[in-house]
Amino acid sequence: MGKGMRAGKKPNPGGAGNMQKQIQQMQMMQKKMEETQAELETREVEAAAGGGAVSITVNGKKEIIKVVIKPEVVDPDDVEMLQDLIMAASNEALRQIEEMTQNEMGKLTGGLSIPGIM
Repeated sequence: MGKGMRAGKKPNPGGAGNMQKQIQQMQMMQKKMEETQAELETREVEAAAGGGAVSITVNGKKEIIKVVIKPEVVDPDDVEMLQDLIMAASNEALRQIEEMTQNEMGKLTGGLSIPGIM
C-alpha cells in the first residue's frame, strides 16, 4: 500500500468525473464571461460636470466617444476651468463604466478575482 492509504480503503473512482465536470463548468463560465464582455463593450455611459456644461460619453471599451461643451462655458480668459470640467466629466464617466463592468463580471464570478478579467 502506498503511504497514506489505509487497508481496505479504495481510491475515489469519481475523482476523474468530478474533474471533467469542473473543467466543463469553467469552460461554460469562460464562454459566458466572453459573451458578457462583448455585450459590455457595446454599452455607453454619460457623465457631466459643471451642471451639464460639459458632458462626456464613454463606451464599454473605455473609449471617449462623445464630448459636448456648452458654448457659454467657453471663456478664453478661463481655459483652466474648462479643462477641469472636461477632466471631471471624463473621470466620472470612466469610473461609471468600470463600476458597471465590475458589477456584471462579479455576477458571473461570484466575487472571485480572476486575473486578466477585472
